[in-house]
Amino acid sequence: QAQLVESGGGSVQVGGSLRLSCAASADAYRSHCVGWFRQAPGKEREGIAAIHSRNSHKYGHDSLEGRFTISQDSAKNTVYLHLGDLKPEDTAMYYCAAEWAMYDCSRESWSNPLWYSVWGQGTQVSVSS
Repeated sequence: QAQLVESGGGSVQVGGSLRLSCAASADAYRSHCVGWFRQAPGKEREGIAAIHSRNSHKYGHDSLEGRFTISQDSAKNTVYLHLGDLKPEDTAMYYCAAEWAMYDCSRESWSNPLWYSVWGQGTQVSVSS
C-alpha cells in the first residue's frame, strides 16, 4: 500500500530553520513525483516544491526558492524540505504528496494538489516572533 509519512515539524522562532522529512513506501516513491504543500487555516493548499525520484529534477516557486529547498535520499525513499529564515506567515500544516510519473514531474501540474493521488498526514510548522 502506497504510504507517505511526514515528520520534522515543530515550533520555531522567526529566522529559524527546520528540516521536514517525507518517508515513502517503495510504491509511492519509485518513478514518482513527490511534492511538498502547505495549508494555513482558512487558506488553500499551496504547492511549495517537487522532485522526481529518478532524475532529481526539481520544481519550485520563485517566491520561496532561496529559503526552502527540496532534496532526497533515494536509498531511504525519503524526500526532505529544508525551511530556512522562517517567518510567521510560514506557519501552516505541511504535507507531502506523490504521483506516478515515469520520467519527470509535470511542469504544468506539480503544484496542483488535485494531480497527486497519495498524501501523508501532515506535520505542523509554527513560527513565532
